[in-house]
Amino acid sequence: MQDFKKLKVWDKAHCFVRTLYGVTTKFPKEEIYGLTSQLRRSGVSIPANIAEGCGKGGKKEFSRYLTIAFGSACETEYYLILACDLAYISHEAYVEYEKDIQEIKKMLAALLSKLTTDN
Repeated sequence: MQDFKKLKVWDKAHCFVRTLYGVTTKFPKEEIYGLTSQLRRSGVSIPANIAEGCGKGGKKEFSRYLTIAFGSACETEYYLILACDLAYISHEAYVEYEKDIQEIKKMLAALLSKLTTDN
């Protein structure tokens, strides 16, 4: 077990979620149970799964939770594309958020790779 708060990828994902919450407050009110909720839930799932994986025993379990976090990052990426297509966020904002989510995905992939090569 390790302290998830010491992982750079958790910190990056946590900061990103805080950004998502701010962004989604500007979404149309009719999206509160739709895209707003979905984007927040998928975003929160990233650092939450990293944290939960840190609390599990062993690299295999941690890897499993990191894989789930990666899937949530992909889901979040899609919701950002949709939000841009629906003009809920600007293209410029989308480009910034896309950069962030790509960095998180790269960090998760690197950590997963390290776990699978460290036997």
